[in-house]
Amino acid sequence: MADETPPPALDRIDRAIARIEAALAARARATEDALRRHATLRARMEEAVAALDDVIARGGGA
Repeated sequence: MADETPPPALDRIDRAIARIEAALAARARATEDALRRHATLRARMEEAVAALDDVIARGGGA
């Protein structure tokens, strides 16, 4: 009668691989979120700089 359960070492390796894969997926999501926030911030800064350029071009409005 053959034992069908994997040896404990293989089970630990499988669990470790699963943890690594989960960590990589979480890191990828965090990177995507950071890139999205960066793009939003960059767009807002471009709008703000354009508005300041417009004020300066009109002589400061004062």
